[in-house]
Amino acid sequence: MSDTTTSTVIAAAAHDATKVYGHGDTQVVALNGVSVDFARGQYTAIMGPSGSGKSTLMHCLAGLDRLTSGQVFVAGVDLSSLDEKALTQLRRDQIGFVFQAFNLIPTLSAIENITLPMDLGGREPDQQWVDQVVTTVGLADRLSHRPSELSGGQQQRVAVARALASRPQIIFADEPTGNLDSRTGNEILTFMRAAVDELRQTIVMVTHDPNAASYADRVIFLADGHIVDEMPNPTAASVLDKMKQLGD
Repeated sequence: MSDTTTSTVIAAAAHDATKVYGHGDTQVVALNGVSVDFARGQYTAIMGPSGSGKSTLMHCLAGLDRLTSGQVFVAGVDLSSLDEKALTQLRRDQIGFVFQAFNLIPTLSAIENITLPMDLGGREPDQQWVDQVVTTVGLADRLSHRPSELSGGQQQRVAVARALASRPQIIFADEPTGNLDSRTGNEILTFMRAAVDELRQTIVMVTHDPNAASYADRVIFLADGHIVDEMPNPTAASVLDKMKQLGD
């Protein structure tokens, strides 16, 4: 049996990632040679001032946008080597998404929304795993309800469960508590933390909220398209101090 304490499995990585928008006078360098690894079973927050490149980095890592140069790997696959069809399939099978807007299908029940990515991919859900995910996010008694019958917090729990249900290599969360009040937001962050601790999932979250970042194992700080700092075991206070230094 391999010793997991000495071997770290990388769920996703960027190597010298550069993303340039526009040309000439209007050119914007959103990412400038970013290299970073995301270990399996780790919760990482990405923070930085507006325009620092944090959303661009996440979109490129998730295969939603292509780099100008450099490489992004998910589950050991170089995304730049994939055509659109293969990239779409990898996103569906290996990547989970949680957005600020819950992005649920209003005509489907909670459980139908949760299993939708697998249904679209023609894959049979692992029922034991889905049951475990549903229990972890506390939705067992709401599965037959449609989104309109659920609170905002419950809808976001469905979105988190949907991201977890296909057992992806990595989950990307873009301001997942942005539309929620602080109490409900903390509930969602607690569920995401449990997904890492109990279900061994890997989460990368873009956030501007120091409290949200404090739930992560580490925080990566971007400024002007560069990684400028990294903080293990963050607290809300230590993250806030760092963000003040970066001038957000």
